[in-house]
Amino acid sequence: MAKAPVIELHEIRHALKVAAVTGQTPLCDVALLAVFYSTGLTSNEAAKLTVADYCAEDGGVRSDATVRAEIAFNGKSRPLLWANRRARESLDEYLRHRVSVRHGVSTARAAYRGLDPCSSLFLADDGTSFAFTRRFTRSGTASYSCETLTGILRRLHQQAGIERGNASAARRSFAVLLHRQGRSLKLIQNLIGVSSLAAIKSLVDSDPVALASIVRGVL
Repeated sequence: MAKAPVIELHEIRHALKVAAVTGQTPLCDVALLAVFYSTGLTSNEAAKLTVADYCAEDGGVRSDATVRAEIAFNGKSRPLLWANRRARESLDEYLRHRVSVRHGVSTARAAYRGLDPCSSLFLADDGTSFAFTRRFTRSGTASYSCETLTGILRRLHQQAGIERGNASAARRSFAVLLHRQGRSLKLIQNLIGVSSLAAIKSLVDSDPVALASIVRGVL
């Protein structure tokens, strides 16, 4: 299977600008893009995040957040760092909008910014949680996927003219951009939850920028 593409920073910034002025839910769309590219989450994990995974009870951004084991794709918890300024700002704006339209609000207005802490962090445009599709393998094992959110990520890339852009591309780009910054493979492994260092190396190999630098130095 071909690797997901690496989406460059200028493409990500363009996608954010397009998302801000396109569609019915621009605040949610911008927040989604910013979160996917700054955390390396999978679609299923993002769909299962709750308000309490982002907000502390006093309304501040959680500094001890984790991708909880019960929502992690591999069943193992890992750090969830809300360190990216653009992601925090877009999430904050989106959550203020949710309060204004009363999507997932709570009667306890002083806690969790007035939102139900158990409410999904990202909601569909009608204020409901994203649905999951259940499928069965040949052996009878059930698997679940959030196809709606996957489709939204695909649409957000398409409208920005980014070919093959999707949640997998955002996840690989997160890993590759960290690697370009000189971050260790072990750190990247810890942040995205991939099982082995060999898998991380495969993910960041064939970086188009690194390859272009090699070719430029041939002559």
